[in-house]
Amino acid sequence: MRILFALAGLHRLHRGAEIAFTSVARGLAVAGHEVTMIGSGQTDAGEPYRFLHAQLIARERFERFPSLPALRNETAWEEATFIPGFLRVYRPQDYDVTLTCAYPFLNWTLRSRKHKGRRPAHVFVTQNGDWPARAGNSEYRWFGCDGLVCINPDYYEANKDRYRAALIPNGVDQQRFTPGPASRSSFDLPEGVPLVLMVSAMIASKNVDIGIDAVSRVPGAHLVVAGDGPLRDALQAKAAALMPGRFHRLTVTPDRMPDLYRSANIFLHLSRDESFGNVYVEAMASGVITVAWDLPRTRWITGDTAELVANGDVPALSARIGRVLGEQADTARLTERAARFAWRRIAGEYADFLGQVVAERRKAGQE
Repeated sequence: MRILFALAGLHRLHRGAEIAFTSVARGLAVAGHEVTMIGSGQTDAGEPYRFLHAQLIARERFERFPSLPALRNETAWEEATFIPGFLRVYRPQDYDVTLTCAYPFLNWTLRSRKHKGRRPAHVFVTQNGDWPARAGNSEYRWFGCDGLVCINPDYYEANKDRYRAALIPNGVDQQRFTPGPASRSSFDLPEGVPLVLMVSAMIASKNVDIGIDAVSRVPGAHLVVAGDGPLRDALQAKAAALMPGRFHRLTVTPDRMPDLYRSANIFLHLSRDESFGNVYVEAMASGVITVAWDLPRTRWITGDTAELVANGDVPALSARIGRVLGEQADTARLTERAARFAWRRIAGEYADFLGQVVAERRKAGQE
C-alpha cells in the first residue's frame, strides 16, 4: 500500500501523537509498504519512510490568540498555517490511503483534495480524542472518514456502529525503553534522593499542578517534569513556593527519554482524559512503576502493574507516592505487560485495517 501520515508536528515535536505516527510509519515501511510522512520538521536520512517538509507558524506564537470556532487553541491556529505548505507537497494520486489525527483543517483537506475526481481513502486516528467523530455541532458536523482507528476501548464502543472502526492502541519500542541503571548526572539531577518523574506538557489537562501539590507533601521527594507549555511560568512559581529546591523542569530530546525514565523511582501521570497515554507503556517498559488516578482507561493499559488512587484524592495520592518510593519495582512484571504494546505488533494491526479500508473503497468504486 501507498500510505501517507499527515500531521503538523511530525519530525518537529515529540509528543504522543507524533511519536505514535512515526513509530507506526516506521513499522509499516519496514514491512514493505510505501510510506510517506508530511510534517513541519526536517528529513531524517536514517528512517525507512519518505519525509516531506511543509512550513508553518509554530503554536507557541498563538498562545495568546483568541479562541474561535475552528480555531479554539494554539494547536488549531498552527494547523491552519500548516495547510498552505502541505498543499504544495501533497499529491493525492500518490497514495492509496491517508491518515491524520488533526481536525478540522487536515481532515477537511485530505477528504476534499482530489485528482481526476478521485481521492485516497482517509483514516482518522483518535490520538487527540474522538470528539470530532461524535460531536455534531459547530465545525464538527463536517467530520468524515472512511475508517476510524480507536486507540482505547471507550472510543471503539462509542463509534463502532457509526464508522468502519478498529481498536488499535499505541505502543512502545522495547529495544529503546528497557530497565537499566540510572544516569541522573547527565540531566544534572540530584543523586541519593527519591525522584518522581512526570512527562507532561504544561497545559491544564495534564494536571501538573496537582503533581506539584502531591509530591510537595512527601518529605525529601524531588519532582522532575519533562515538558513545556503555556503554563510553564505559573507551575514553576507554584513549585518554588511549595517545594523549593525539589523541583526540576527539563526539555529532553527523544533519544534521552529512556535514560530519564530509568533515573526515576516513580512515574507519576495525572491526566484524566488522555486518549491513550504512551507514557504509561514507556514507563512500564523501562521498569518504573506508575502512580496515577484509578480510571478505566488507565487500568486497561497498565493492568495490575500500577498503583492507582481514587480520582481526585490528593492526600491519598501523596500517601501512595510516599509508600511506593520505599518499594522495589517488579521489573519483570512491568516489562511483560509492556510487551503487549510493542510497536511492531501495533504496526501489523494498522496494516490489516488499512488494507480493509482501501479494499472496501475500491469495491465501492470510490477510489
